Amino acid sequence: MNARLFRMPLADLYPAYVDKVERKGRTRAELDEVVRWLTGLDEAGLERVLGDGTTVEQFLTDAALPPTSDLITGSVCGVKVQEVEDPLMRRIRMLDKLVDELAKGRPMEKVLRG
Repeated sequence: MNARLFRMPLADLYPAYVDKVERKGRTRAELDEVVRWLTGLDEAGLERVLGDGTTVEQFLTDAALPPTSDLITGSVCGVKVQEVEDPLMRRIRMLDKLVDELAKGRPMEKVLRG
């Protein structure tokens, strides 16, 4: 299952994140801000990886995580982010956790560990 997720183009996964946050009253712009914060990309960089077929694995392996990313803790689908051993899977869970927090209405400053 993990290998399939790792090979998936980010552009195939991203609409699910957009749908999730928009259903809860948040915006794609807010989602993009969260993704850019986690990965170190700028707006053009994010649009490029969404358009060029970059896989989830490539996207998150190349990501320059912020120094405060170790503050991303808690559970996603019953799995504690901080206990995931595989580094790539941990990054995926970190992104999932941030998207969940955004969708639940948490203030952006707290989502971005400000």
